[in-house]
Amino acid sequence: MRRRAVLSTLVAFALAGAGATALAAAAARAIEMRSAGAVEAALAAEGIEFAEVDVDGLVLTLTGTAPTEAGRFRALTVAGNEVDPARIHDEMDVEAAEKLPPPRFALEVLSNDGEVTLIGLVPADTDREALAARVGRAAGAEVSDLLQSAAYEAPMGWDEAIDWTVGALEDLPRSQISVSADRIEVTAAAESDGARLSLERKLTRSMPGGTALNLAISAPRPVLTPFALLFRIEDGTARLDACSADTEAAARRILAAASEAGAVEGPGCTLGLGVPSPRWGEAASAAIAALSEIGGGTVTFADEQVTLAAVQGTSQETFDAAVGALQSALPPAFVLDASLPPAAEAAEEGPAEFTATRSPEGLVRLRGQVPDDRTRAAVGSVAAARFGAGKVDLRARTASELPRDWGLQVMTGLDALSRLETGVLRIEPQSVDLRGRTGSADAQAEIAALLTGALGTDLQVALDVTYDAALDPLAALPAPEECIAEVQSAAAEGKITFAPGSTEIEPEGRRTVTRIASILKGCPPMAIDVAAHSDSQGRESMNLELSQSRADAVVAALRGQRVSGQSLIATGYGEARPIADNDTAEGREANRRIEFAIASAETGPEADGGAEDAAGEAGIAEDGE
Repeated sequence: MRRRAVLSTLVAFALAGAGATALAAAAARAIEMRSAGAVEAALAAEGIEFAEVDVDGLVLTLTGTAPTEAGRFRALTVAGNEVDPARIHDEMDVEAAEKLPPPRFALEVLSNDGEVTLIGLVPADTDREALAARVGRAAGAEVSDLLQSAAYEAPMGWDEAIDWTVGALEDLPRSQISVSADRIEVTAAAESDGARLSLERKLTRSMPGGTALNLAISAPRPVLTPFALLFRIEDGTARLDACSADTEAAARRILAAASEAGAVEGPGCTLGLGVPSPRWGEAASAAIAALSEIGGGTVTFADEQVTLAAVQGTSQETFDAAVGALQSALPPAFVLDASLPPAAEAAEEGPAEFTATRSPEGLVRLRGQVPDDRTRAAVGSVAAARFGAGKVDLRARTASELPRDWGLQVMTGLDALSRLETGVLRIEPQSVDLRGRTGSADAQAEIAALLTGALGTDLQVALDVTYDAALDPLAALPAPEECIAEVQSAAAEGKITFAPGSTEIEPEGRRTVTRIASILKGCPPMAIDVAAHSDSQGRESMNLELSQSRADAVVAALRGQRVSGQSLIATGYGEARPIADNDTAEGREANRRIEFAIASAETGPEADGGAEDAAGEAGIAEDGE
């Protein structure tokens, strides 16, 4: 009995202990769940979704991947507000920070007659002292280095752009050049419009391939000496042979007056500086109206000197009325010299005359009279200097009783004739007549200013200068669209081919490159996109890289053929712009191609496009990938 009682007591104690343990475990579990729930609710309320909560006894573990270190710390803070921070175990990760993209390297060159400033960001391995020395030698100036650097590799094209900029500084003493690896912008001033055109051609031709060039070169208005105007009415035909103006408004007024007087064509008005009066347009239009009232003759301006010569046979009454009205209309600064030729008399035998004829072959025949041997030798020297010693045939004779300034008239006339490609010059005691053809749109205005400036307004000057675009080296160039069309024709007859996986142009393709180079040498400066495309076989990244390398190879081959006047932009598009089905061998062959097009804002692999974009471009197939 005693043993049984003891055993019962032990069993009772054991059962009681087990029950207490179970109750304690349940209570602890309840506490854990309440803690985890409170933390989860607090995290959700703060919008923290990445953190997960796990509880083991009194230890609360946070897991997950925080987007930033700040986000991780915020999750720990929110959890620590709900439970004792000592109970929190942090096992959260933080997302790896994205690698920062390389900076955009750019160089700003400010050049101003003897001083150059360098501003911008360049690669850290740039030898800045050497760069400053090169710039100083090219510009002949002191250099201020305000550059900063970054420890990244130079992008493709950076070194070529810098080399071009250094070379260009020799021709840009007053300029601002903004340089990046893929684009160069030039703001500069030229001495004249002709100098501007010449500078633009030179800079464009030397431009490295793959770099876009934006030129903003301005030319100041020329100083015109003298300010000239020549209007004439001959045999009922009115012509404005030369016109200078200080403003657009003055030019419009003068041209309107000439049109009202019956002129149907003319050179327009050259805008320039040096006008003798702000009322120039008013004076010129009044003089044109007066000559129109007379009905024939010439009116010439050389600065403030106005010479009006009526046609022979004009009635004295008509002449007096027109001249009187003009004298009243002219602003105070202008001086009028008006003349009415007397009635014609019998001409004397052997009138004084000098003629010069320039043929299309460049041969110049000089005939007529000169006052003495010394003048004859001077005329020969001037002609040889203007036209070339081997192209002058001088057979002028000496004669007495020539006008006092006859030699000056002859040599000035020869200078004017040299501005024409072909022409005839005739000099008589009271007149200079020059007619011919030229490839310069400004030649007539320049000749009028030359003759009136050197000979004054006492002589009647007749000009009939025809601008011929075929003689203009700029106008004779084909339009960019015509050049691309010719490239397309060459592309249709030949192919630029590569061995599979290679960037080496095969012999047949090199013959096509040579033909295209010959075409481009005769084209005006323009930006051309040389685009390479692939089929879809292989990895997309490999196709893109291969197409870029092939575009680079074509550009290099064209440069090797001395194509220097164009900006050639090599662009690889990979498989992004198919023009045929890549599921067939024929389609894949069609898609493996190189295209030439005038570059536009959309040029580049990022531009949207597909088969439609290839329409109208020159497609040149490649053999395999």
